[in-house]
Amino acid sequence: MIGHEYRCDICGEDNDNPTRWIVIRCDSSQLTIYKWTKEAADAPGARHYCGEAHAQVYVSRWLEAACS
Repeated sequence: MIGHEYRCDICGEDNDNPTRWIVIRCDSSQLTIYKWTKEAADAPGARHYCGEAHAQVYVSRWLEAACS
């Protein structure tokens, strides 16, 4: 069985074992950040980030959109 590959939503890096990645789930009024688990990563609407820096980029963009 071939494992599922995940892609960073900022840089496009692919990884089939992203144990140190970050998962973010959000809507227009709430943003939740998770340490990587397969359950969090596979949830509907989950976004995947290869590290803290790229997760921070998304959080900043989300806050800017929410505040404008």
